[in-house]
Amino acid sequence: MLQIIFYEEKNFSGCHFECSSDCADLMSHISCCNSIRVEDGCFMIYEKPNYNGNQYYLKRGEYPDFHNWMGVNDSINSCRLIPIDSGSFNMRLYERIEFGGQMMDLVDDCPSVMDRFHICDIFSCNVKEGNWLFYEHPNYWGRVYLIRPGEYKRFSEWGGRSARVGSIRRILDY
Repeated sequence: MLQIIFYEEKNFSGCHFECSSDCADLMSHISCCNSIRVEDGCFMIYEKPNYNGNQYYLKRGEYPDFHNWMGVNDSINSCRLIPIDSGSFNMRLYERIEFGGQMMDLVDDCPSVMDRFHICDIFSCNVKEGNWLFYEHPNYWGRVYLIRPGEYKRFSEWGGRSARVGSIRRILDY
């Protein structure tokens, strides 16, 4: 069973909340989050309610305090279950908003957007298949954003603070 458990205290203690689907408001169940255990599956957790704020990708494992998921505090207010696609992956990237400018196709991981496409900003994208992660810096480092199938006319639609995308990775398994 796909499941994530949020604990109010570090090292998996105190009040907890078990979740196996999307949850837009965790604070209706717990007052803060200092540790997390992902029993199975992978999830994107968000600093603010309704899937806003800093995003953190978690897969199966134990996270005894917020530093283990690269969090800056105990504020986790929403989460999304990420379905794993066993099929193919396909996305189109654009150098301008609303699908303008140069278009680039991507079907596999990209450790450096600059090395591969000679640009460092992605302003819009159209995800045809698969779930992806955008990272702010090359080699899968920095702020991370969940990119699910659909159209994103501007970087703010995926939660980006800027159009900077340094690397891109497919979400392949748990």
